[in-house]
Amino acid sequence: MKKYCKITPEGTRDLLFEECLTYRNIEKLLAGVFQSRGFHEVITPGLEYYDVFSQGESSIPQEFMFKVTDNKGRLMVVRPDSTLPIARLTATRLQNELKPLRLFYTQKVYHNYPSLRGRNNEINQSGIELLGASGVRADLEVLSTAVEALSRCVPDYRIELGHAGFFRALAKELPIDDEVRETIRSSIEQKNYAALDTILDRLEQSQAVLAIRRLPRLFGGEEVFDEAFGLCSEIQEAQEPLEYLKGLYQKLAKLGMGNKLMIDLGIVHRNDYYSGIVFSGYVLGSGDAILSGGRYDRLLEAFDSPMPAIGFAIDINALTKLMMDRGNLPSQKSADVLIHGDDGYEIKALDYSNSMKMSGLCCENSVLQTREAAVDYAKTKKIPRVDFVGAEIETKLL
Repeated sequence: MKKYCKITPEGTRDLLFEECLTYRNIEKLLAGVFQSRGFHEVITPGLEYYDVFSQGESSIPQEFMFKVTDNKGRLMVVRPDSTLPIARLTATRLQNELKPLRLFYTQKVYHNYPSLRGRNNEINQSGIELLGASGVRADLEVLSTAVEALSRCVPDYRIELGHAGFFRALAKELPIDDEVRETIRSSIEQKNYAALDTILDRLEQSQAVLAIRRLPRLFGGEEVFDEAFGLCSEIQEAQEPLEYLKGLYQKLAKLGMGNKLMIDLGIVHRNDYYSGIVFSGYVLGSGDAILSGGRYDRLLEAFDSPMPAIGFAIDINALTKLMMDRGNLPSQKSADVLIHGDDGYEIKALDYSNSMKMSGLCCENSVLQTREAAVDYAKTKKIPRVDFVGAEIETKLL
């Protein structure tokens, strides 16, 4: 017997029955939110050329991508991200469209994690991209859309808000190369205080070093800004993103989001990708972020179509698991009637089934050989009625 014919690849899994219903229900809820706010759906190919994802600062590390070649030997990847393909799409198919563009998607991405650590390689995401718009209005629109999307699915979420420019300005003050900066960034993201201290202890102590050392702990409400401003009082470039972030936080608080919103200046994931605000969404019971996004104003330059942009993605897999664990399941409705055609009356039974469905009933057609088997099946599946189609129509209530 072939070794792998009965298992799924690492990082993937099958979905069954109630899980599929929950999954599709979430997709429908999110699509409804996005469409109600003027976003239009796009779908990008599951296969893209490697070049799409190797765009300078916005590159995805190649070890995180599944690679294949086409019939001409050109390197391709299984889609690891939706934002970069949508940037490509915008710069080509939509370059002459009126800006801003409001796009949304629901599609799978594939990550080749060297060590899974409980992660999925196959992730279904739903998200939005607002392209061609900058400033506080655009940021508020995307953040309020994220809040509405999460609130339609779960009540106990929180949004953590940061700014990519803050870490970038602090790191710029340090005498380090790109490799060390990436190690620092990774240590902050993972809240690995020991690794961070080991690196920073080797550097001459300065205000920037002190601020970066505190970065993973700069988390909380509006009081975080007071400490952050104190830590970078001599670094003007770091104060500008803080001022913007504080103003945005105060505006969001006026929307009644105060108890759902936290400041986290330690959000530094892929800071070369993001240029402005960054944010993550968490739900009680899920350790990893359910939602992540931010502003990426420089990304479209790589496709010769510079424009500001901001967006986010929601992990539907994680949201589905969370709702399943809570027992928050859509009802799986049994058929209203099982229709069994006697020998020689199979076509008449199919016609009868179609007419019953037209009247609004959920009908299942019997594929069993006898009336007795059809009745036993209906009892097991909790179908309350069986209609036998022969020379006459006979109904049996169960």
